[in-house]
Amino acid sequence: MQHFKDIVNHRRAVPEYDANQSLDPKLVKECLELSQLAPSSSNMQLYEFYHITDAALLDQLAKACLSQQAATSAQQMVVFVTRQDHYAKRAKAALAFERGNIQRYSPESRQAARIKRVERYYGVTMPMIYRTNFGVANARKLVFSTIQKFKPVYDRVSATDVRIMVHKSCALAAQTFMLAMSAAGADTCPMEGFDSKMVKNLLNLPDAAEINMIISCGYRTDNGVWGERFRVPFDEVYRKL
Repeated sequence: MQHFKDIVNHRRAVPEYDANQSLDPKLVKECLELSQLAPSSSNMQLYEFYHITDAALLDQLAKACLSQQAATSAQQMVVFVTRQDHYAKRAKAALAFERGNIQRYSPESRQAARIKRVERYYGVTMPMIYRTNFGVANARKLVFSTIQKFKPVYDRVSATDVRIMVHKSCALAAQTFMLAMSAAGADTCPMEGFDSKMVKNLLNLPDAAEINMIISCGYRTDNGVWGERFRVPFDEVYRKL
């Protein structure tokens, strides 16, 4: 536990990076690979990571980040992007994996029933949840509201609810990335101050893609962390029932 506490305490939103201390792109990539181990709703993994190392693109991206110091001094940046539009192929990949999982680890007598269940989940439920068509979203809400009259059911199925769910899964990956970087002794700063349209144009992203957050990377300067960390008293946010 102490080691993890050290990692969490080391992680700060660093606004200024040391230009004289080189950051290995391989380290950043390794931390991004670890970020994929973060929980993802229904294991759909509806995100992409854009690892920016090109100097010219970093300069343009820093301008899109409103020229804040955490961006202008960064050696590298990672743009975390949600891709709800990839729901069909991600559901297909998850289904293929789960079929294999069941065949490898389930008793033969239970395999057929379990495969049928995951086929229904990834073949019917997931497409129903993640489709963005307005008519489908309304029908989805009606179906789940009807079921809710008879038993507890997942009810956050509006287009806005699903969009939030996709962003939450992407944010979990982003947080895991920042902790991995901290464990490696490197620094990060999550940024939400940016021109999303400009960023999407720089990365040639389609309209359906959304920017979750941009994380700058490097090593902090001696003055790279300004003052102590502020958190409200724990008793204000903790409730034991």
